[in-house]
Amino acid sequence: MSRFGSLSINTKFNLIMSCLLIVLFLSASLLIYQRQRSLILKVAVDNARNIAKQIIETRDYISSVEHGEPEQNYALVPQVVATQIAARMTRDTKFYVRQVSLRYRNPGNRPDDYETEQLQKFSGKVVRENYRVVRAGGEESFRYMQSMIAEKSCLTCHGSYETAPQFIRKRFPRGHYSYNYKLGEVIGAVSVTIPMSELYRDIGTNLKLDLIYRAIVFFIIIVIMAALLKRIIIRPIRMLSESITTVTRTDTFTPLPKASNDEIGDLIGAFNDMMDELGRKTAQSRESEQRYREFIEVARSAVITFMTDGKIVITNQKAEELLGSSRLELLGENIFNFFLEGERLKQEVNLYLEEIRKGKRSAATTLHVVRSVAGGEHRVEVALSATQTDSQPMITAILRDGEGR
Repeated sequence: MSRFGSLSINTKFNLIMSCLLIVLFLSASLLIYQRQRSLILKVAVDNARNIAKQIIETRDYISSVEHGEPEQNYALVPQVVATQIAARMTRDTKFYVRQVSLRYRNPGNRPDDYETEQLQKFSGKVVRENYRVVRAGGEESFRYMQSMIAEKSCLTCHGSYETAPQFIRKRFPRGHYSYNYKLGEVIGAVSVTIPMSELYRDIGTNLKLDLIYRAIVFFIIIVIMAALLKRIIIRPIRMLSESITTVTRTDTFTPLPKASNDEIGDLIGAFNDMMDELGRKTAQSRESEQRYREFIEVARSAVITFMTDGKIVITNQKAEELLGSSRLELLGENIFNFFLEGERLKQEVNLYLEEIRKGKRSAATTLHVVRSVAGGEHRVEVALSATQTDSQPMITAILRDGEGR
């Protein structure tokens, strides 16, 4: 028997329920993690989009309302204003924001590989934004980009060299790629970067709390179900098992209380009915056996009752005298061992039983020699009869004195 098979029902139930709940717990954890990750990425996209949109709108607004102020104060250049506003908006946040362009003037605005790829895709296409998780240097980052389009106000400084303000021409000579932008052309993009470790930290915090709550709920479920199982199923079955053990050892039975009308209650009711019926049959059997014993005791011949395998179950006093042994000593012994031709008697018994199965009743008797425990031999006439029990037939042999034949 396996170790699991030797466990109690209550322990098996707790183990099975624990395994099932652990699987459900892990499945729920995975679903929660995926849902949290999807939600956090969606929030990151929305926040990055809003930041990029505000920066672009700020830049467009400054370029549309300025009237030479940047020439006196370089900090009022639309790109510089947008850069400073982006820095302030993302201060003390997880977002890293900058403006990038394929025609960059400031080395700090030089695009990396991902940004270069997206700027090339933005050029000449309707696509205005892109986002995805990018792995670089062994770390994952959430990347978002939104394109910036050249408005009419942008061309004041970045159209032709001849129409550009004096301070721009002093800063960038003729032929510099800061000039010759076209209306509606993609002049760059706002790039937003968030380390995934920061986002995962939020997921971890939310997931940890959610898992703690779910673990508490699952534990309470296991405890409640175990208690219900013990009260509704385990306790009645244990009571039934103890009653069967008591009946087996002491042959006494006390009816079990039926506490419910469910399957367990029906089982207990059926057990009580079975034990009542068994008690009546046992009493009848004992009464019949007693009458049989009394009957064979007054018989003038030896009477031995045995099973089909030859084991003796009942004898009378004449049989004890014939075999030279007490009733207790004969109980369980093989009757064929007491006959000089035991194998022949066994064949006769088998033939007799076969005739009974075919519906025939043979009344013939046979002569045999019985050898007692002390070694004495007696010639006897053996007559057989059979009685069918619940399990197998019982054969009764009547041994009459055969010396006169």
